[in-house]
Amino acid sequence: MDNIIEAKDVWFHYQSESFEEDAPIKEVLKGVSLDIKRGEFVAVLGHNGSGKSTIAKHFNAILTANKGEIIVDGINAADDEKLFDIRQRVGMVFQNPDNQIVATIVEEDVAFALENLGVDPAEMRERVDNALKDVGMYDFREHAPHQLSGGQKQRVAIAGIIAMCPDCIVLDEPTAMLDPIGRKEVMKTIKKLNRENGVTIILITHYMDEAAKADRIVVMDSGQIILDGTPKQVFKNVDLLKEVGLDVPQVTELAYGLRKNGIDIPDDIITEEECIEEIIKIIEKAGK
Repeated sequence: MDNIIEAKDVWFHYQSESFEEDAPIKEVLKGVSLDIKRGEFVAVLGHNGSGKSTIAKHFNAILTANKGEIIVDGINAADDEKLFDIRQRVGMVFQNPDNQIVATIVEEDVAFALENLGVDPAEMRERVDNALKDVGMYDFREHAPHQLSGGQKQRVAIAGIIAMCPDCIVLDEPTAMLDPIGRKEVMKTIKKLNRENGVTIILITHYMDEAAKADRIVVMDSGQIILDGTPKQVFKNVDLLKEVGLDVPQVTELAYGLRKNGIDIPDDIITEEECIEEIIKIIEKAGK
């Protein structure tokens, strides 16, 4: 499986607000190296200020590295002449769907970028319909966005990106402003796009249960990657995650507490089903 995104020793700092020439530079990213394979579902975790959103914005050239390289499908993201090519390959969905919805009718909003690109009307119609079906919003195509719930709006925003036919979608905390029902709707859409359509997903999130559904988790702290592995590999590091201000899934926390109290239960439990199975084993063993 080839890489769709490669970050090579990426350093980045925002422009200082100070006018002093010798003002200290605060590096937000400090030598980040990361490969994302085509078709992967990767969750990126980190507390506020860890650099997770900053590295995400490098993946479709919203930001450009001060040092190091970002390669997107073989294209150097620092090449200004290739900006359009990069953003066709990597789409980005932000936290607040209201900031991405620009039209007064759902299907017109999804078609907005395609119209600007001069896509043929027949192809545009097909792309818009397919994108809305992919996110389960086809029946709402003639509705006004302001009449939709937060989760529905976010799915329309995702449809607008899907219509561009990107190979990869970066979602920067897309469920942060949603209620539990909206979060569930959006996560179902994300998983469907990845599993059924083969779209590479990079999910920036602070919800541990969302991260647990990914193929791989990358944890950032102070502008560097401190953990990278499967959900089971990452969430077994409970003490380290707590040290950098992160939680673990509730069921992992339960297993962690049981182990601290002398109960022999595996340290890589991330689902309720796994936990129930192990607790039943412990009870059965104790009863013998």
